[in-house]
Amino acid sequence: MENVHVSMPRIGDHAPEFKAVTTQGDINFPSDYSGSWVILFSHPADFTPVCTSEFMTFASMEDQFAQANCKLVGLSVDGLYSHIAWLRTIKEKIEYKGMKDVEVKFPLIEDITMEVANKYGMMQPGESSTKAVRAVFVIDPKGIIRTVIYYPLSLGRNFDELYRVVLALQTADAFSVATPADWRPGDAVIVPPAGSCGTAKDRMEGKDDMKCYDWFFCTKEISKEKVLSTILKK
Repeated sequence: MENVHVSMPRIGDHAPEFKAVTTQGDINFPSDYSGSWVILFSHPADFTPVCTSEFMTFASMEDQFAQANCKLVGLSVDGLYSHIAWLRTIKEKIEYKGMKDVEVKFPLIEDITMEVANKYGMMQPGESSTKAVRAVFVIDPKGIIRTVIYYPLSLGRNFDELYRVVLALQTADAFSVATPADWRPGDAVIVPPAGSCGTAKDRMEGKDDMKCYDWFFCTKEISKEKVLSTILKK
């Protein structure tokens, strides 16, 4: 069997540019979103149950993401009229986990030529040659890809985790820190290694408000209130 090369943008790359028709009008990506964080995500197909549960969840959390200066853009290789009919069905007929009358207001890209899906490596031949996998790209206000996550067709995404990723990236940028495993606002953050922040002696003596477990592993506290007041819109 002939090997198929799948182009996959990497963390640190500029987000590939494209123009597209969406359920909210034409977009020029990523320039139309300059100054905002963006989650660009793909789903396999309209009128499918896992995708429906995801869109209802994302739409229900849209205001929450907006407060973090993060906009949502969806994509599948279906046509515009299919998108419109599916989203109307979600609003009029689907009730799930307490969510009902859910209106999807963020743009959903028509990509029947698979141009955008191929640019972003959303078509994974080993999984399907006709449906995009569940790809997630978190893109910063300068149009740089900061996080890439791929899920198979059968696995619905964890949207609390996607929100956590956005907050963690913004916190890392705002405070020049890193975030440890399972970090959430209010948890201790990781201080950069010795040489970039204080001396090894200072670190081991617990100066600069740090708690050091060893020379390479130091944390400090940043309150939840300080984190959220810094990164969330009023």
